[in-house]
Amino acid sequence: MKNQYNKTVIACFIGYIVQAIVNNFAPLLFLFFQKNYQIPLSQITLLVTFNFGIQLSVDLLSVGFVDKIGYRASMIIAHLFSAAGLLLLTVLPELLPSPFIGILISVMIYAVGGGLLEVLVSPVVEACPSDNKEKAMSMLHSFYCWGHAGVVLLSTLFFYTIGIGQWKLLTLLWALIPLTNMVLFTKVPIAPLIEEGESGLKVKELFGLRIFWILLIMMICAGASEQAVSQWASTFAEKGLGISKTAGDLAGPLAFAVLMGSARLFYGKYGDRIHLERFMVYSCCLCILSYLGISLFPVPQLSLTACAICGLSVGIMWPGTFSKASAALPKGGTAMFALLALGGDIGCAGGPTLVGMVSGLCGDNLKIGVLAGLIFPMLLLVGILLCGRRKKQ
Repeated sequence: MKNQYNKTVIACFIGYIVQAIVNNFAPLLFLFFQKNYQIPLSQITLLVTFNFGIQLSVDLLSVGFVDKIGYRASMIIAHLFSAAGLLLLTVLPELLPSPFIGILISVMIYAVGGGLLEVLVSPVVEACPSDNKEKAMSMLHSFYCWGHAGVVLLSTLFFYTIGIGQWKLLTLLWALIPLTNMVLFTKVPIAPLIEEGESGLKVKELFGLRIFWILLIMMICAGASEQAVSQWASTFAEKGLGISKTAGDLAGPLAFAVLMGSARLFYGKYGDRIHLERFMVYSCCLCILSYLGISLFPVPQLSLTACAICGLSVGIMWPGTFSKASAALPKGGTAMFALLALGGDIGCAGGPTLVGMVSGLCGDNLKIGVLAGLIFPMLLLVGILLCGRRKKQ
């Protein structure tokens, strides 16, 4: 990669850490908010819904304005909203008559930043000159996992040593990261996604391409395969092993995130020696086996191990699908990346929802719920094989 773009890639890596902060910090405070501000659990649940709902809306709306204002301005706005939401989280709950409304407004503001980052970061890295874009994409997406793990670990350590009562101080410290990265994006070079004189495909043109629909379904399944297990891993650990919430978070989501990041880091380092399509096929097969292990192993410890292995198996799915889309549709442009991000977020919301609904219908049996989620890695595998067949043709 040309040296002048190294700083751009590093800023994008930090951008995914910012998104990890936006998505994973506030949930660590939900029980504290519930007790301290007397907020019902039903309203607390709405915070997650609004966060991802706003991000989905931004994914869709960004198609219309990112190309007009440019990637640099969009990146600065994304980091500004992310930092503003975190900063307002420390003042609005006490400032407004209803603490819940204060928290909700803060979440909605930083969700705009998170949604924009989802759309912007991957195409900015894709546009940077590189000998192996698949490696760069996989390395990029590993930083969301390290950000997720870092947020959980450092926040848990802070709460344990200094006390959760000082959560506002920690929130301000986390807000420094998007503020610093915003300054970086005012200076780093940003390469054009589409060559000068050319234009990216429009939404209508993309919808007319069969390969785009295959890639969109793959993206939905990638997000669903990842989150269907990740979102329930803590509950699995608590119910199956009878351990505390803190220990459940460390044994479940943290182990999942670390192994998912390790898979992306591995491909990011050795991707030039590995066939992407083959790696994705093997990962899908491992994912299917891990889902079966979670559902069918009679020993809770083995089921939890299968949860962690699932993190390893899904690592390449999201960045790999982005890379395949970039190769198959080099003129896809902002519209393609925005719609793929939208598809991924739909999967992230739909996967855990399906598992939860099926589990509820079967007497809160999470194992049966996860077994129903097997449809997602299986469909993704079919999509990869269809893409491979099209490439040969």
